[in-house]
Amino acid sequence: MILQQIVNGLSIGSVYAMIAVGYSLVYSVLNFSNFAHGEILMIGSFMGFFLLSVLKVPFPIALALSMVGAGIVAMAIERFGYRPLRLRKAPTLYFMIAAMGFSVFLQNLAIIVFTPNFRTYPQLFPLTPITLGQVAIGRLDLVIFFISLISLSVLSLFIYRTKMGTAIRATAYNYRVASLMGINPDIVIGIVFFLAGGTAGLGGMLFGMKYTTYPWMGALTIKAFIAAVVGGLGSLPGAVLGSFILGMVETFASGYVSSSFRDLFSYAIMIIIIIFLPSGLLGKNTSEKA
Repeated sequence: MILQQIVNGLSIGSVYAMIAVGYSLVYSVLNFSNFAHGEILMIGSFMGFFLLSVLKVPFPIALALSMVGAGIVAMAIERFGYRPLRLRKAPTLYFMIAAMGFSVFLQNLAIIVFTPNFRTYPQLFPLTPITLGQVAIGRLDLVIFFISLISLSVLSLFIYRTKMGTAIRATAYNYRVASLMGINPDIVIGIVFFLAGGTAGLGGMLFGMKYTTYPWMGALTIKAFIAAVVGGLGSLPGAVLGSFILGMVETFASGYVSSSFRDLFSYAIMIIIIIFLPSGLLGKNTSEKA
């Protein structure tokens, strides 16, 4: 039924949202798509898996450590990969090439270290769904949705209600003018990558809990990228909106057409948005992308 599909769409859309906001954060400041974002998600997912299944760490602590660990890895990539290019004022294409290099390197490193086997998270929540009439809501889906909602709300408060958030938005609006006004761009960009990595790590752990964990799961960020494009690259509310739209589209396509056509619908909606709304649903022009 339709209500059941909506519930399923909200669940997967909330995971996409955690990943898409990271894309938008980096794009808003550096104006390029960080293609290594998927491997940050993968690292966060593996960290969560080993913390929960091997070290038996409590779930809230594992969640926090996965976010922090993924955030630190993202900061390291920015510090040693992107910052030298930024200081040399390299073209955007060089950033994208470097990002793809990091992506391939981290993916192959994960295959060597973790082996290409699929890993299943331990069962943390009862499998019995909560039934409301004819709608069955999985307990894990409910946990994922509320964790995503809380995390996105905290991130939004940080971006729009704190001095550092104001510095991030100022840097996104005009990098050069922000630096002339006393804002240290290196610190701001480092924090942006930590936040983007943290949300990716959280999204990776939630995805791993719902499905499974494997070295090439970073390909999932293609869907998050589509969501960011649909909502508007550089717009955090747009990334969230695009993620839920994409989650709904995929769920309804799988439920009423065929799961084989799910990706077809995803790419089709992105193409339609690019043709008719190049800036996305809530995106702004490049010069106003804060």
